[in-house]
Amino acid sequence: MSFMNDHPQTPLLDQVIWPSDLRALKPEQLRQLADELRQEVIAVVGVTGGHLGSGLGVVELTTAIHYVFDTPNDKLIWDVGHQCYPHKILTGRRDRIRTLRQGGGLSGFTKRAESDFDPFGAAHSSTSISAALGFAIANKMQDRPGKGIAVIGDGAMSAGMAYEAMNNAQAAGNRLIVILNDNDMSIAPPVGGLSGYLARLVSSREFLGLRDLAKKLARKLPRPLHNAARKTDEFARGMAMGGTLFEELGFYYVGPIDGHNLDQLIPVLENVRDAAEGPCLVHVVTQKGKGYGPAEAADDKYHGVQKFDVITGTQAKAPPGPPSYTNVFAQALIAEAQRDPAVCAITAAMPSGTGLDKFATAFPDRCFDVGIAEQHAVTFAAGLAAQGMRPFCAIYSTFLQRAYDQVVHDVAIQNLPVRFAIDRAGLVGADGSTHAGSFDVTYLATLPNMVVMAAADEAELVHMTHTAACHDSGPIALRYPRGNGTGVAMPAIPERLDIGKGRIVRDGRQVAILSLGTRLEEALKAAEALEARGLSTTVADLRFAKPLDEAMIRRLLTTHEVAVTIEEGAIGGLGAHVLTLASDLGLIDNGLKLRTLRLPDLFQDQDKPEKQYADARLDADAIIDTVLTALRHNSVGTEARA
Repeated sequence: MSFMNDHPQTPLLDQVIWPSDLRALKPEQLRQLADELRQEVIAVVGVTGGHLGSGLGVVELTTAIHYVFDTPNDKLIWDVGHQCYPHKILTGRRDRIRTLRQGGGLSGFTKRAESDFDPFGAAHSSTSISAALGFAIANKMQDRPGKGIAVIGDGAMSAGMAYEAMNNAQAAGNRLIVILNDNDMSIAPPVGGLSGYLARLVSSREFLGLRDLAKKLARKLPRPLHNAARKTDEFARGMAMGGTLFEELGFYYVGPIDGHNLDQLIPVLENVRDAAEGPCLVHVVTQKGKGYGPAEAADDKYHGVQKFDVITGTQAKAPPGPPSYTNVFAQALIAEAQRDPAVCAITAAMPSGTGLDKFATAFPDRCFDVGIAEQHAVTFAAGLAAQGMRPFCAIYSTFLQRAYDQVVHDVAIQNLPVRFAIDRAGLVGADGSTHAGSFDVTYLATLPNMVVMAAADEAELVHMTHTAACHDSGPIALRYPRGNGTGVAMPAIPERLDIGKGRIVRDGRQVAILSLGTRLEEALKAAEALEARGLSTTVADLRFAKPLDEAMIRRLLTTHEVAVTIEEGAIGGLGAHVLTLASDLGLIDNGLKLRTLRLPDLFQDQDKPEKQYADARLDADAIIDTVLTALRHNSVGTEARA
């Protein structure tokens, strides 16, 4: 089959709009359908960018699940959801699939508002079993048909939440099916014909019937013999196939089976569907990037991709420009570690996303990837700090939310000097609301003992990394966005910033713009435009959301007619803290016009970041409009009449 263009020839797939169309096919047609579906996924992601390797790895599994189960009455939940592109193509969305991850288009993850075939939205890991259990138990309580089916990757099984769910799953009985998609860690021994045969055998009605009969007979035996018979059955299947842990958690384990072999997948899933046993865990082994050579050869590089040439696999490169904030942080942290043997780093399954892969290369014994376990990462860092190390916990803003209790109880209350490097702060573009770093200033700056910094540019990030490394008196956080810096000159020697002290970037007399983070560039643009209208404007980079630079803020609020705060975060952040300070000190009692600009009170869908920020009214135009409205000026700068 040819990959020559972004609309490959797919005669069989063209006949399948809904899973009901898929179920009308003959089993021997499914191999061709899966091949065409894989072609379509490659062609689509070549145009849109997005997650590639994970979707290619589940093409056959997606086909088999929709062929065997009665979706959407049976609730199919993809853990994380980044592998859902084949699922979207088969569930009525192929006509929109080339709008993936674009403004007004399809989400790159499952989304309830998008389709009845997406019963549960996801983009964070390890939630699928809990959600599927909820659907299964709800149907059981309401005496309604329908199963809950969770597809969860082996990486996601590193999170405690998956085991919490499995520990409570027995009540669902055969209404819950968990499909473990083992595509990376190689939990399973090599998958071959024997294990596939065993999987079909032990999931068959005949075997389950015999097993049930044996159980009934065994119950009539004296208790020691009954227990021995039960353990022998579990031991025999555990020895043949693995899965003893899952059996102990109450699951009937089937597998491992080849997740690309439809002749194995279909009968096993049919057996599990019809089994009286349950809950069931089906262990399938797949390969990320399956069927596309470049992705098979380097699945890490093809996990998430830019637009790419389908023939060569070459990804579109951004034009040369300033370094990314992530890389700047990585290099700054390496420099700190070279100076200080106590500096170490922790990531939760995101070494390349946070730049810690570079740190790990330089300091393999001082870098820890704990898997998808943010709660553990934070408390582990707290233990390191309590024993005299200087740990940097590098986690995306949206993922740090998962460890908030640990941030409060294990770090802040004990005033331990854990350094939080918060990547992906602010809006993130194509990944949308699930990955946006909207809330970290709000949820961190409310905590006693916490210091919260936000870098305005890449040079400031270097200074803040150094400041965090030097800060031993309590927890400290530095936040920075996705994407590239502004192109400022990089410091040869990092500066230790005074905690809670900002800087004046531009002096004026009438308007004060108080910026936190990378909105500083927009603040300076707005200041230029306001100056052109005759409004002398000060621009301050506060640097710290906590503690605030009270002396600077007091001076600005008492010497300017209008003050505007701007930040890349939700309500409750910088603006709220400045308003509270102004209220406590009586700074708004004498006619000061104080306005706050922050993210709107909604979850913004995916789009280009600049469009997202414009929609959020966090650009230069919004600052100008806010100032002029406060001063009751119209667009040409003359006083508006009442």
